[in-house]
Amino acid sequence: MTKNFETLAEHLNVTFSDISLLRTACTHRSYINENRDSGLEHNERLEFLGDAVLELIVTSFLFRKYPKKAEGELTAFRSAIVNTVSLAKVGDKIGLNDYMLLSKGESKDTGRARAIILANAVEAVIGAIYMDSGYDTSANFISEHILNIIDIDEIVKNKTWIDAKSKFQEKSQEKVGLTPSYKTLKETGPDHDKKFTLAVFLGDVQIATGEGKSKQEAEQKAAENALVVKKW
Repeated sequence: MTKNFETLAEHLNVTFSDISLLRTACTHRSYINENRDSGLEHNERLEFLGDAVLELIVTSFLFRKYPKKAEGELTAFRSAIVNTVSLAKVGDKIGLNDYMLLSKGESKDTGRARAIILANAVEAVIGAIYMDSGYDTSANFISEHILNIIDIDEIVKNKTWIDAKSKFQEKSQEKVGLTPSYKTLKETGPDHDKKFTLAVFLGDVQIATGEGKSKQEAEQKAAENALVVKKW
C-alpha cells in the first residue's frame, strides 16, 4: 500500500517544503535491506539529529518549569519524558505505525522491538522537522505532541521517573528492611530470540515473576509486577 506522507504531515500539523524528509524519518533500515533498489535511505541519521533536538528542547522546558530542582533531578525527569516507552506511546498516538516502512518481518512484530522502532521514528520525525523548518517549528511540535501528552507533574509527584527495579528496592528497604534478589527460572527459544523468566524474592519468599527478551528486561517486569502485588 502506498503511503501518503503529505497526509501524515497534515495530521502532524506541520508543513514540509521537502516531504521526502518525512518519508525518510519513517523508513526503517530493515525496509532498505529488503528493497535495495528503492532509492530510499533509512532514518538513523535523522534519528541522531532528532534525539539531540528533543533533548535540548525538553531540557530547556524543564529548566524553566522547575527553577529550584537540582541537575540530577532534572536529568531524571528528562529521561522519563524521552525514554523508549514514552516516545513509543507518542508515536502510536500520532499514528506513525500506519506510515512506517518496514521489512515484512519487522512489520509483524508488535512487542518491545516495535516500540523501539516507533520511539526512534519519533526522534527521526523531529530531526526531519528541524532540517526542514528549524528550531521553532521543532519546539512547537515537541510541545504539542510530547510535552502536552506526558503528565510531567504526575511523573514528579509519583516519582515515576524511577525505574521499577529501583523503586521496588527502595520500597522494600523502607517497608520491610530487605533488599530484593532475582533468580532466573527458565530460558526458552533459540539464541537469536531468547525469552527469560525471572522471579523476584524478598528473603526466601517469591513475590512475582517477569518475562523479557533479556534478563534485565525480565527483572524490570518482575519488579513492576511485584509493586502491584505489594500495592506499593
